[in-house]
Amino acid sequence: MTPMFNPTALLRLQMQMAIMTMEASAVIWMRMMGMAGTWNVAAGENGRMVREKQRAFAKAAQEASVAAMQGRNVGAAALHPLRRKTRSNVVRLARRGPKLR
Repeated sequence: MTPMFNPTALLRLQMQMAIMTMEASAVIWMRMMGMAGTWNVAAGENGRMVREKQRAFAKAAQEASVAAMQGRNVGAAALHPLRRKTRSNVVRLARRGPKLR
């Protein structure tokens, strides 16, 4: 059975995508609250959210290409850099917390 059609690998990929979607939703919420002035965000957060996507998607494309050449699961390889970025963002932004004054 190839890695691409392994049911366990597909389920794992689906779960990672679901977690990434929830993390991305939380990041969007915290950044929107930051724009509204109710969440503590760094001064350069708006620029950061644009730049990081370019880097993450370029890294995802690179990882997917390498995985394809090696016969590995392309979806999992592409998702890994994206999930790493959403996870780091949600941790970083949640740590800053809401503005209480």
